[in-house]
Amino acid sequence: MVQLHVKRGDESQFLFNTTVDVSIQALIQQVTEIYNSRLKVDRICSEIPELADHGVALPPNMQGLTEDQITDLKLKDEWEEQCIPSGGAEFKKDEIGRRNGRAPNEKMKNVLKKTVEEAKALVSKKQVQANVCVTMDMVKEALDQLRGAVMIVYPMGLPPHDPIRMEFENQEDLSGTQASLQVIPEEEAQLWWASKEMQHGKKLQDYIGKNEKTKIVVKIQKRGQGAPAREPLVSEEEQKQMMLHYYRRQEELKKLDDADDNSYLQSEWSDRQALKRQFQGLTNIKWGPR
Repeated sequence: MVQLHVKRGDESQFLFNTTVDVSIQALIQQVTEIYNSRLKVDRICSEIPELADHGVALPPNMQGLTEDQITDLKLKDEWEEQCIPSGGAEFKKDEIGRRNGRAPNEKMKNVLKKTVEEAKALVSKKQVQANVCVTMDMVKEALDQLRGAVMIVYPMGLPPHDPIRMEFENQEDLSGTQASLQVIPEEEAQLWWASKEMQHGKKLQDYIGKNEKTKIVVKIQKRGQGAPAREPLVSEEEQKQMMLHYYRRQEELKKLDDADDNSYLQSEWSDRQALKRQFQGLTNIKWGPR
């Protein structure tokens, strides 16, 4: 299997196994699907702690309003009585005003937060360091774990406007958000290797040959952004090891210099001619005008 180290810019994303016979079009589709799905897992994992602390999301027309404003406008959350967490709710006001404040109890909070940690670990960028390749099945498993935990805590489901439910149903609206800049639509995705764009209509073996045991770094980005920066000749870790080696070598040379110090040869007690000059009265002679 060919191992791809997928990066965006200089940041590692995940490892992916494929074959030299795969078409570039299929490869871009597979890599982009995993890349975007990992982002979805991250977005859900960032929202679930808010769900655990402050309950479900308020309707859009109530978010950000004070209690007085809600009363004056005669607004009502129709989902408040339907979306009650298992074991009852504990009120904890959301200062931002996005959620209704009817939070799950401590036991249910722990279910949500523990599941978030497990899901994050499955698709973490740290899997690159552990040399673990990420598959779409792993990403789906992470999504299923999150979905299952939410169903345990909210068996009646979340309101349709809650961002977590919208993510699960692929109805999320990311327009105008920072998250939208991270997502790469499949039709706009490109893969680059060795400063060359991998073109549709070709196969991976057209670029790297037929050796199935090859490991390469590819970069994913949106069309129109130009060629990404070239990979450094040595990795950051290799550079650290080289600097450490040179430092240790320098210290060793310093110790050798100290051991070979010949400055004592210039001292008076080591002068072999000192006694002869003393008998001849040639000591303490100074030259120059008086």
